[in-house]
Amino acid sequence: MTDQTAADRQLEIHNLRVAPIAAPDREILKGINLVVGKGEVHAIMGPNGSGKTTLAYALMGHPAYVVTDGEVRWKGRDLLTLSADKRARLGLFLAFQYPTAIPGLSVASFIRSALNAKLQGVDKNPDIDPTDTIRGGVSMLEFRRKMREKMALLRMDESFASRYVNEGFSGGEKKRLEMLQMAVLEPEMAILDETDSGLDIDALRIVAEGVNAMLNPNLGVLLITHYQRLLNHITPDFVHVLAQGRIVKSGGRELALQLEAEGYGPILREAGLETTVSDDALRVPVEPAGVA
Repeated sequence: MTDQTAADRQLEIHNLRVAPIAAPDREILKGINLVVGKGEVHAIMGPNGSGKTTLAYALMGHPAYVVTDGEVRWKGRDLLTLSADKRARLGLFLAFQYPTAIPGLSVASFIRSALNAKLQGVDKNPDIDPTDTIRGGVSMLEFRRKMREKMALLRMDESFASRYVNEGFSGGEKKRLEMLQMAVLEPEMAILDETDSGLDIDALRIVAEGVNAMLNPNLGVLLITHYQRLLNHITPDFVHVLAQGRIVKSGGRELALQLEAEGYGPILREAGLETTVSDDALRVPVEPAGVA
């Protein structure tokens, strides 16, 4: 494998510094260095307010944040120069912690439009128009087949496709829809922002099984989570602790188990950071099944 080919298979983050656009002098991320390769699962863990969601949003080009320094490269391109839709067309995917409801738009229409937009490519192939039923890319027959296949994978009833996007959805249903989008769009680099947030035990397991079923050598995953419990179901290759805008420690799955046992406090103090985080911060109460 040549260096160029290796680079094409990696999301490379160098000295990334990010601030809210409303307060550009108040940096949240203060020099992130990280390389995520296809076929790898990297877990980003850290206390609340450490910058985990800011990292996810900055990578996808959220307009509420400004990159003050650094570089992000993907597939030989400077990702930071591209709009959010072009980043998605290049194979990046972001699963939101708090997905938004879109009344009046069915799940099927939403996902088919997204799929056809991705098929247009970064330079927007003029022969594909997501708004045109004739030149819309994937045929309706093929799309329905694909949707049925992916919904079965995620144990979702087919009636789900006719519902409006996230309208009246439970927390678990919202996260399943995020996973359904990921399954149909087949990204090459998926950023999952606290996908376990608000899920009960059963919903967590089903979502995790869906992610595991999608893992393959051509998919890299950046898994952002506060608690170790998701990593009981999705085994990471690497674990990174993000605190006060920096990655302060990296390791394997054993690092996540250490965090579960000891909390964030010892690692933050080891890194020389002042902290009021309790040493039992990761001992999340177990939610009963059936409330998602």
